[in-house]
Amino acid sequence: MLTALFSLTGAFVFGAADFLGGLAAKRIGAVLATAVSGLAGLITLAIVAPLIGGSASSADLWWGAAAGAAGAVAIGLLYATLAIGPMSILSPLTAVVSAVVPMVWGLATGGSLGPLAYWALGVALIAVVLVGFVPERGAVRPSIAGIVMGIGAGAAIGAFFIIIDRTSDASGLWPLLVNAAVTTAIMFAVAGALALRARSKARRMPRAEAPQAIDADRADVAAGTGTAPVLTAVERVSADRRAGLRIAIACGLVNAAANTLLLLGIRAGELAIAAVLGAMYPAGTILLAALVLNERIAPVQWVGLALALVAAGMLAVA
Repeated sequence: MLTALFSLTGAFVFGAADFLGGLAAKRIGAVLATAVSGLAGLITLAIVAPLIGGSASSADLWWGAAAGAAGAVAIGLLYATLAIGPMSILSPLTAVVSAVVPMVWGLATGGSLGPLAYWALGVALIAVVLVGFVPERGAVRPSIAGIVMGIGAGAAIGAFFIIIDRTSDASGLWPLLVNAAVTTAIMFAVAGALALRARSKARRMPRAEAPQAIDADRADVAAGTGTAPVLTAVERVSADRRAGLRIAIACGLVNAAANTLLLLGIRAGELAIAAVLGAMYPAGTILLAALVLNERIAPVQWVGLALALVAAGMLAVA
């Protein structure tokens, strides 16, 4: 019962974090948005972990660090996969793989489920596919590279579940804190490397006249002899970046809550059940997109959401 409750709730919260992360990525870029949100989540867990308590062994902390590395790989591959597209096919593929990998691992390493639970897992996997599938007009077939990277992203997410499951119940949230620290360090390192690469490339290119033109327009506007549109555009970009940073910080707070719920779900019962229900995260993203951005939810997605609730009820009874 608690596994289903924590995992399904965590999935919806994680979907909300993905929604915020997508909004932030549009403003400040995917890598920087992920790094900033990771830092916000790290600070949140640093405050909450001591309040929750627990005693983590060195093994727990090492497993948390390994989960952080897996999480960084998962995030990088996930964004790259969705950039290749089409999202309507690769997104559910990633979600299904992220559910199947820990489910197979859990059953292969001694986990056991009743007959009703197996049926429920089947219904849940169907729900994952239906929720993540958005029919697109003129949709194209995915490339081999997109499929391979989608499978890799799902496998990395599944690996996160498997690794974090190795931590002890007595360790509290300390493994998640280490996980967040490692993921944040990796993403900031990637962001820094990309920034240095871009700066190096800019130095090798001929100096553009646009910056000087903008500076001249700034001076003209200040003197009252120029026009305001260029300055307004600069201010708009700056405001957009500030908004992106705020959204990324909110994303980090929500993501920390989601990871906590998912960890509680894993510790409350079988890894296989927690992983499949945790893969329902597209549902939270879709619902928020419909409520906030007025995006249309396809009938097939409503069916998927209904099946997700049915599967959760079956698992709770089982």
